[in-house]
Amino acid sequence: MRLQGKVAIVTGARKGIGEAVALALAREGADLVMVSRSIQSDSELVREIEKMGRRVFVKRVDVGDQSQVEEMVEDTLRNFGRVDVLFNNAGIYKPAMLWNMTAEQWDDVIRINLTGAFYCLQAVAKPMMKQKSGSIINVTSSAGLIGTIGQVNYTAAKGGIYALTKSAAKELAKYGIRVNTIAPMADTDMTAKIAHDPKLSEKYLERMPMGRFGQPEEIGPAVVFFASDESSYITGQTLCIDGGMVML
Repeated sequence: MRLQGKVAIVTGARKGIGEAVALALAREGADLVMVSRSIQSDSELVREIEKMGRRVFVKRVDVGDQSQVEEMVEDTLRNFGRVDVLFNNAGIYKPAMLWNMTAEQWDDVIRINLTGAFYCLQAVAKPMMKQKSGSIINVTSSAGLIGTIGQVNYTAAKGGIYALTKSAAKELAKYGIRVNTIAPMADTDMTAKIAHDPKLSEKYLERMPMGRFGQPEEIGPAVVFFASDESSYITGQTLCIDGGMVML
């Protein structure tokens, strides 16, 4: 098992990509801190991971609240004694055209998707610096790399993640901490309106050489790779997992 003995925090862990990644990390031996605003400690997902023999700690956290994020990391250290991996995945989606977007829609998405990601990164960086090791995997998107219509808040936040990853990677490399990001395009609740609408999906599929939307389970292996020592000489990079829609 590639992650045996490692402790991983997964934000946005209740469903979709977060759920799939939590399962993938657990299968490779990682103990988990599963974070969401609405996750239940007795959920089917938690029970499935515990049956693998993994230790699981469940924490309800609003990542846009810095004090809650700091408490999350403190609880992780109290329960496990270390933190090796952060999958920085929590995010929300509030679309609107530029001229109709409210201040609340803008602020809510930036607070969770960008500021929240920064809070989580900053909070885990401190114990990782003491350990002289760690892997942080952020989540951007094709929207943050090339832009899209009706999502200026989301694209701004995800574009910020792209830049945040590069700067954090440069600052933390000397401490043995790697920071990378993935840009997935998968069929989840967040993309359901696109993936299951014939007209919308056709427009997206025309831009995907592989001609289909990915599944959350196809994201997990890439995160395991970045979490493991197999990527020990990789930092500051963005991996697009989108069927070829964006080619950097």
